[in-house]
Amino acid sequence: MEIFYYLVFGVLGLVVAALELSKNNKDRINTSSAFNSFKNNYLLVYSLMMAGDWLQGPYVYYLYSTYGFGKGDIGQLFIAGFGSSMLFGTIVGSLADKQGRKRACVTYCITYILSCITKHSPQYKVLMVGRVLGGIATSLLFSSFESWLVAEHNKRGFEQQWLSVTFSKAVFFGNGLVAIIAGLFGNLLVDTFSLGPVAPFDAAACFLAIGMAVILSSWTENYGDPSENKDLLTQFRGAAVAIASDEKIALLGAIQSLFEGSMYTFVFLWTPALSPNDEEIPHGFIFATFMLASMLGSSLASRLLSRSTPKVESYMQIVFLVSGAALLLPILMTLFIAPSKVKGGGISFSGCFQLLGFCIFEACVGLFWPSIMKMRSQYIPEEARSTIMNFFRIPLNIFVCVVLYNVNAFPITVMFGMCSIFLFVASLLQRRLMMIVDKPKTNDWTPLEERNTEEDPLNI
Repeated sequence: MEIFYYLVFGVLGLVVAALELSKNNKDRINTSSAFNSFKNNYLLVYSLMMAGDWLQGPYVYYLYSTYGFGKGDIGQLFIAGFGSSMLFGTIVGSLADKQGRKRACVTYCITYILSCITKHSPQYKVLMVGRVLGGIATSLLFSSFESWLVAEHNKRGFEQQWLSVTFSKAVFFGNGLVAIIAGLFGNLLVDTFSLGPVAPFDAAACFLAIGMAVILSSWTENYGDPSENKDLLTQFRGAAVAIASDEKIALLGAIQSLFEGSMYTFVFLWTPALSPNDEEIPHGFIFATFMLASMLGSSLASRLLSRSTPKVESYMQIVFLVSGAALLLPILMTLFIAPSKVKGGGISFSGCFQLLGFCIFEACVGLFWPSIMKMRSQYIPEEARSTIMNFFRIPLNIFVCVVLYNVNAFPITVMFGMCSIFLFVASLLQRRLMMIVDKPKTNDWTPLEERNTEEDPLNI
């Protein structure tokens, strides 16, 4: 493997270590021992949940190909996963507000374990069922755990600012360190021990089972809206009214969809961008490098969130601008550097620059997650937190399904350009959010049952 990869990984590792070791009292928030115990319990569970997710990611496509499926069939399986996340996942995730967030987290574990089990079958229909289950699990992962955390944090009377500590640590460990370890562990199981491409899915199921045991033994239940006279349709309608009546919530949902849509598209684009002529690139090592860059971003976020200035609404404008500029690099390389026509070999000169740009984008991803979590905790009403968060994922999943369906229809530079435009628009929306964040709300968000009764007096 070329020294360039080791150099990038080493520099990023040194910067992350320097940032963490150089933190002073201004960069840390003084907390209580009770909060630290609560935080560490959540970080343990969240890390186990993310380990179960990260172990599967690098081997899904590879597993399907070993079963003899072509690119078209595999694309349909991926579309089924995102589609089920949009349809069934939204419904199941929204039930968390009414049926309980702890119960929804346990449902995530069970659903994802079942999805892992289906990977043992080479039958297309069984694998399709597994993708549907995986899509439902994804919606629960990105809504129920955060909803449980925010509600439990407030129920225990901890200071609001302390939430940012948990958010930044969760991203640092769960989306950074655990992702790197999971990638290396999966590589160990498949390549070193020669256990086959199903082995990472079995390991993921074990981590999910351990996490479920911790949840069942140490978590208490909390709810969003515990009223018994509300059906799911009424709950959806109330959440839609909340989004429409509060510009902050609507802006937050649009910003999240634009950024995550670009992020998931990047997942499909970075490999052909770095190896347009079938250059030999170490996919696993590059993935670990990206995760290290994400850790760098989350470390920066923890410093920013621990201080009163700059506000999260302010610095996220810059994050979106930088991320959009980073994804313009493949277009600039195509314009100013003549593409190589030599097949195979090592990474090209333009590929090296693109890799550095992609690391900058991943650092922005690391900044994005704890920051968006912080804003969601401030602006999304507790009564319908999971429901609204899953509403945010509907346009995201539609967008990713469209991209997957047309992935061969457009040049890769067009796809990167589209992502950059989305990120620049997100920056503009973030600026609008910052402008109105200090303004008093003209219509306070009322509990869902009161709003629905006002709209339809007969619906009691």
